[in-house]
Amino acid sequence: MRSPLAAPILPTNRPATAPALSIERISKAWGSVVALAEVTLEVPAGGCLALVGESGAGKSTLLKCLNRLEEPDGGRILIDGADIRSRDAVILRRGIGYVPQGDGLLPHWNVRRNAALVPRLVGLEDANRRADEVLALVGLDPAVLGNRWPHELSGGQRQRVALARALAGGQGIMLLDEPFGALDAITRHELRETLLAIRAARPLTVVLVTHDLREALMLASAVAVLRDGRLEQTAAPDELVGHPATPYVAELLSRSGVTS
Repeated sequence: MRSPLAAPILPTNRPATAPALSIERISKAWGSVVALAEVTLEVPAGGCLALVGESGAGKSTLLKCLNRLEEPDGGRILIDGADIRSRDAVILRRGIGYVPQGDGLLPHWNVRRNAALVPRLVGLEDANRRADEVLALVGLDPAVLGNRWPHELSGGQRQRVALARALAGGQGIMLLDEPFGALDAITRHELRETLLAIRAARPLTVVLVTHDLREALMLASAVAVLRDGRLEQTAAPDELVGHPATPYVAELLSRSGVTS
């Protein structure tokens, strides 16, 4: 039997050949500072797109446009063929999993209640069961950790709870903003493996922001390189490494120690 967690909160009317997520000529500026300049990208259902580039490249700004935490100045974003501006922003965010920089856990809620946030908000009666299921999926035993407080957890455990919260409502899209950047190398590796396992277990479309090009090449099915708000190249990992489209992409690969 298919798990009810696989059913997304946002309705899906997407034709089989259409992308789950379409970003069309998105622009954003603050005064004279250009954050995004007509960026166009697509993410197929079940794909993982990594946004990479230096600080100030526009990665997090673009990610926040996808759930309307930021509103672009121009262009449009489609989820399953529907313009996200046609949906109430709060309802939209509840239907998209989001892991911000840091874990964003509510310190006065225990682990289970943090994970159950979205199911509770949308009125699902089995919110705690859903929370326990996704806590187990991300590698946490709900019987052991469900009643603990965020301050009692390690950094890696908190990030796992944040991942669980982004899954518990059956969200079909997950946005990850530098989710592993503050962790030690061993914990970061373990959480990368956890994300790969989650994607293998569930139908999930992912957009990942990272400064770590090696991480992007490991986790993503496609990598988009941004520079000063402009898209330098989008390609599958092997193509990006073997055929950098611009001198900047080649330099980024070289500085990251990545060779073809």
